[in-house]
Amino acid sequence: MKMIIAIIKPFKLDAVREALADIGVQGMTVTEVRGFGRQKGHTELYRGAEYTVDLLPKVKIEIAVAPDVADKAADAIVKAAKTGQIGDGKIFIYDLEQTVRIRTGEAGVDAV
Repeated sequence: MKMIIAIIKPFKLDAVREALADIGVQGMTVTEVRGFGRQKGHTELYRGAEYTVDLLPKVKIEIAVAPDVADKAADAIVKAAKTGQIGDGKIFIYDLEQTVRIRTGEAGVDAV
């Protein structure tokens, strides 16, 4: 099993969700998060006053997939989330030791 965590721009969520559904990924967890990478935030103007926004809004997607689907899922996320601009996000892929579906007790790939 693999755990894929993707940090993307919020307006790309629907495109990523559809791309993952197209390759057969059935479920995901989505969290609204804030952070920054190389872009270090940006400056905005509000009522004539300039202020710095250090932490930008992002969306964190977490999906558990079978090992043979992990590369296809990562590619689908990259294609759907890419804008070509700084701040597009990152994808992290971890080994997932065990998965258990609480309702049925199924374990491993069957639980996903």
